[in-house]
Amino acid sequence: MNEAEPHRRTRIDRRALLALAGAGVLGWAGGRVLSRYRTIGRDVRTSGAVAAILDDEDAPAIGPGSASLRLAVFTDYRCPACRHAFPALDAAVAADGDVRLLFKDWPIFGARSARAAQVALASDTQGIYPVVHRGLMTASGAFDERMLRAVVTEAGGDWLRLLADLSAGRERIAARLQRHAAEARAIGLPGTPGYLAGSLLVLGAIDATDFARLFARARKL
Repeated sequence: MNEAEPHRRTRIDRRALLALAGAGVLGWAGGRVLSRYRTIGRDVRTSGAVAAILDDEDAPAIGPGSASLRLAVFTDYRCPACRHAFPALDAAVAADGDVRLLFKDWPIFGARSARAAQVALASDTQGIYPVVHRGLMTASGAFDERMLRAVVTEAGGDWLRLLADLSAGRERIAARLQRHAAEARAIGLPGTPGYLAGSLLVLGAIDATDFARLFARARKL
């Protein structure tokens, strides 16, 4: 074998790998571009559950009550996709300025998720749910009692009062979580995150641009 042959093969292999990598990047980018032209969201009005979900006056919420669009968000604090999409959702809602955001805690990632959701809902008695929600979505840690207490305290809440509210409202909070689970099933959500904008449902993490597309299409229906 010619001594130069192995080196030539190495160069060819490297060129092939670079070509494949380049094709992969172009394919991913092309897919992202093409996705912008696909219709976003699935209309679930025939489920019969949309009005009850979006008109839920007991759900923690932010945004003007007279907003032209209501958005229900089904999330789990330990769901990686929920946490990944949270900044984009936050930015899109802020940029729009006319969205009423309803929080639907749906803990499906185990006992620690359930405990976090219970703490978040109990914090609503102190009027700090939105801040606690943000804290739980962005904090790092094991979701143990120490972490939950830190999030509540940093939100300006009283931890001991929260524990008392949680104890007193345990059945009410449990019923709310069961209701959220039933609502998710009613609209065909297999997991988190789920975003119900008007009658349009999107499953999975999306970016700020796609949230804006979702809002625009929902308003046209």
